[in-house]
Formats: sequence, structure tokens, C-alpha cells
Amino acid sequence: MSGNFKSDNVTPVCGDIMTAINAANQGSMPSYGGDALSESLASVASKVFERQVAIFPVTTGTAANALALSQIAPPYGTVYCDAAAHIMTDEGGAPEFFTGGAKLIGLPTTDGKIRPEQISSAVAFAEDMGVHHVKPAAVSLSQATEWGTVYQLDEVAAIGAVAVRHGLPMHMDGARFANALVHLGCTPAEATWKNGIDVLSLGATKNGALCAEAVIFFDAQRAFDFDRRRKRAGHLWSKMRFVSAQLLAYLDEGLWLRNAAHANAMATALADGLQQISQVVLLQAVDANELFVSMPEAWVSALETRGFGFYRWPLCATRNVAIRLVTSYVTQRLEVLELLDAIRGLERGA
Repeated sequence: MSGNFKSDNVTPVCGDIMTAINAANQGSMPSYGGDALSESLASVASKVFERQVAIFPVTTGTAANALALSQIAPPYGTVYCDAAAHIMTDEGGAPEFFTGGAKLIGLPTTDGKIRPEQISSAVAFAEDMGVHHVKPAAVSLSQATEWGTVYQLDEVAAIGAVAVRHGLPMHMDGARFANALVHLGCTPAEATWKNGIDVLSLGATKNGALCAEAVIFFDAQRAFDFDRRRKRAGHLWSKMRFVSAQLLAYLDEGLWLRNAAHANAMATALADGLQQISQVVLLQAVDANELFVSMPEAWVSALETRGFGFYRWPLCATRNVAIRLVTSYVTQRLEVLELLDAIRGLERGA
């Protein structure tokens, strides 16, 4: 039963969420978000985040990020982020397109976490260059990061202090926000608006949903006319009840945290086993559900031949081959043990 560790996007829809979709698939309901499910989503999200929020369901993470950034960054502005952030490397220019031309400036890191002094330096340079440089406009943090690491609350707070000092709103790409939240052991509020985050792209698809993400504003004034921006981008579903039903099932009874806790636990179990194998090196701390691992080319090829699913990761600097392993809410412990047994066999020369 060779496991597929390529991504948390390869999973089936979580049973509880499919049940919610089926329950919404009864009779007729008002369209374009006028249904009871969509109208109740704001109150549920506000309860989860401990304040009145403005929540806008969309169906892809790219849309969530690009539209969120377009709301807070002007066309002549810049968004500071990690050089390996998803908005930099994996969204086909969507943030630039939807902002009307705002520039993304990737700050180099070794662990996916930008530092306050990097933002201060970048802003100082922009101010020195004046009108010849793009205007500092926003900061975007990935939580968890593209390297599977998680910003600690004090790290976010330190960045937030710099952002406030320079008048930069803070966006959080939360494609794996639930995984980060489980690792931190704090409340959603503490991880976001209580720590300086102005707008969150909340991911659900990687954690059990069919196609559900959301843009959440923690200050309604920042959401002014965002409904029109979403419509213009083609993400106002006529049958919005089916997206809202997913998010309600995801948030209302803690499903999102249970799913993420399982994915994280499987990643930890895999990391613990890998650390006991010679010639295997964990390239980053395993805070959430992604592992970046270095091992000999012959081992990687052998695992591929045996049907294990993962991605080679060329962005890692290592003398061996780097691969990425991702666990999910459906990863079975048996799959983890099978992969570990296979690598131990390669270590023994079996």
C-alpha cells in the first residue's frame, strides 16, 4: 500500500464535509450567497475568531491570496514576503494581475520565515529611492510556511510591530493555517488579529474540503467593496451554499483542528523515524505536516520504483537528493511505517 506523500491536495473529501455538501443539496435556496448557510457563516467564523469578521468564501487558495492582496496593496505598491512564498512561486502571477501590477519582493530566508529587520531594511531602501521605487504597501506571511515551519507568536508580533510602524497591513497565507494552529496550541484569534494580522486567506481544501477557501477580514472597513472585487474575479458562486456548507462543517465543531492534528502527528512520527536512519537528514524543523529530507539518489530512485509518492525538491541545497513528504488527515500510520521500513531496508542494503 505504498503511500502517496506528494501533497495534502491528493486526498479525498473528508466524510463530514461531503455529508454537509449532500445536506445542502436539498431543494432550492437563494443564489449568490443569499442562502441560510452562507448567511450563518459570518457568525460562525466570528465565534471562532472571537470578534466580528467579514468572511468571503472562494474556491481556490490562489484566488484567496490574490484577491486579499489586491484589497490592501495598490498597483504601484509592493508586498514583502518570503522568497519561496506560494504567492511568489506558485500562483502564475495572479497576485500581480489582481492587484493591477503591485510588485512582490521576496526576502531570502533559510526556513521560510522572514525577519523584522528584513522588512525594515527593505522599507528604508524604498524610502531612500522615493518615487523611483515601488511604494511599501503590505507584508504577507505564510503560516505554516512553504518549508513546513511555523512562525511563533512572538515572531509574528515582532514583524507586526515593524509593519504598524510603517503603515503596512499584514496578510497571512493560511493554506495550512490549521496545521500551524495545532502546532502553536493557541486560539485562532491569538494567531491572527490579536497578533497584528489584518486579513487571512483561510485554507480548507488541503485539510479535507472539496473546494473551499475563505478571505477573512478582521476589520470590516478593510473589506469595503470586496464583494465586488470577488464578483469581478469570477469567485461569486451562484450556488454558494455548497462552498459555505464546506466551511461551516470545517469550522463549527472543530473538524479543521482534528484533521490538522492527525496530519501533524503523522508528520512527527515520520520525522522521528527518519532521524534514526543514517544518511537521512531533515532539512527543516517539522512543525506542521511537511518534511524536507535529504538522502542518496539511489535511495530516492528505489523508493520511486516501489511506488512511494513524493516530490523531488530542487530548491534545497544539499549534496544528496532533497525530497518533500507531506502527510494529511487521511495518512495512515501503516503508510508511515511502510515508508520507514523501506528506507531502513535501503540502509541495510536490502
